[in-house]
Amino acid sequence: MSDQVLVCGSIAFDTIAVFEGRFKEHILPDNVQSLSVSFLVPTMRKEYGGCAGNIAYNLRLLGGNPLPVGTVGADAADYLARMREQGIDTRLVRVMPDMYTPQCFITTDLDNNQIAAFHPGAMQCSADNDIGQAEAAWAIVAPDAKEGMFAHARRLKNRGIPFIFDLGQAMPLFSGADIEEMLGLADILTANDYEASVVEQRTGRAMQDIARGLRAVVVTRGAEGATLYTDGDQVDIAPLRAEQVVDPTGCGDAHRAGLLYGLVRQWPLADACRLANVMGAFKIASRGPQNHRPSREQIGAALQRHYGLDL
Repeated sequence: MSDQVLVCGSIAFDTIAVFEGRFKEHILPDNVQSLSVSFLVPTMRKEYGGCAGNIAYNLRLLGGNPLPVGTVGADAADYLARMREQGIDTRLVRVMPDMYTPQCFITTDLDNNQIAAFHPGAMQCSADNDIGQAEAAWAIVAPDAKEGMFAHARRLKNRGIPFIFDLGQAMPLFSGADIEEMLGLADILTANDYEASVVEQRTGRAMQDIARGLRAVVVTRGAEGATLYTDGDQVDIAPLRAEQVVDPTGCGDAHRAGLLYGLVRQWPLADACRLANVMGAFKIASRGPQNHRPSREQIGAALQRHYGLDL
């Protein structure tokens, strides 16, 4: 049986600049009708990101076998080379030569307020990127263009490949009817606590009810751990205290990678969620979505120490 995981979602760059001041001192409420401001940003960094890229990265840390499915532009050569160096198979990443890779430009001030602009670029063509005949034990449909998420979900359903539906940052694009349609295709729903509340509001159904039609629902709750809904039961997954809290960016993706690793190896769902908590704790202690580098041995030691489980 294949141990591959199809990771459908965005592959993107994040450019993050720091304004060494406060936006509120330069954006005056009485003049916002004609807003023209410029900020000097002496500190800037470029990060490899995107949900599919982040999940694939974390799966490789675990020794998993991710197969990312995404669309990038001609400017992604360094990202693809980095993936290959990490042992990630990029054959299902389609390069659109006349487009840019999706990019988020973020400026942060000293109060951690952010002004961001997102360019979807090649992500707009994600629906055209077919998974072909690729074999996989599990898959995930992570945030991407809405049309691409639906296209991947239908292809996976037709192929009989079980998958996780991760609404995430795509939440504003999905109506209640859209969510219900995706739930009819998926096997597991993952969401953070805020996203779960929006899903409940838009569908008019509680998580317990949604879980009855799926294999499981997993709701992450930050420092409070996670909640697993399955087989009519609600299981609270105890949190793991991170060594330090530096940056939550990409923590959800790290969590999904741990969950997928456990699913591929047919672990009990609660144990897969515990590994997911471990991955999130490693990620939050590092700045950026792909700069944490725990060894597989370190991950296994943390899993054994906190939950008494072997990797």
